[in-house]
Amino acid sequence: MHIPDRTIHYFVAFALLGSTLLASCETDLKEVDRIAAIQAEEPVDISQGVTVVYSDSALVKAQMTAPEMRHYNVEKPYYEFQKGVTIIFFDDIGAETQRITSDYAIQKETEELTEFRGNVVITRADGSIIKTEELIYDQKANTFYNHVPIEAYFKDGRGNFMGSSFTSDASFENIEVQNSTGLYIFEDGEGPAFR
Repeated sequence: MHIPDRTIHYFVAFALLGSTLLASCETDLKEVDRIAAIQAEEPVDISQGVTVVYSDSALVKAQMTAPEMRHYNVEKPYYEFQKGVTIIFFDDIGAETQRITSDYAIQKETEELTEFRGNVVITRADGSIIKTEELIYDQKANTFYNHVPIEAYFKDGRGNFMGSSFTSDASFENIEVQNSTGLYIFEDGEGPAFR
């Protein structure tokens, strides 16, 4: 049986076209699978240049700023601040009472905990400064605490203290430092009174 050359050319053309289409469909399907896998691995909403204002009864209580905020929509949802965060707290007349900065933070919604990590600095309005590598805020108890060393510097620059860990109320007025040591510089005529 003799097959005309024209038929052979059509057959070859169809075979090449079919294999090209199948190859391109396979590549597209692989790309779709790759994108779907990324989305399945990381259900996250990412926001850039974030400013969040917390208010109560029309009074601003705090303002948070962060270069990036990630919200993970998982079984136990959480917010993550991989590029650092700053939170400024205000009193009832709008004056700053303290600020917290850190290189990283995570807010766990279900547990109602916020963890600050890496170069954590708490600056009080009176000028006193607390430095640590970890700070945890328990929203239910309205307290701060940590499990790593802490350093604090008095507002007038005349001393400091250190400790192995601490707990505090939310306003940092009542701080309990574990295993503390300190240094205080007395001016002329001042000194400790022993009775």
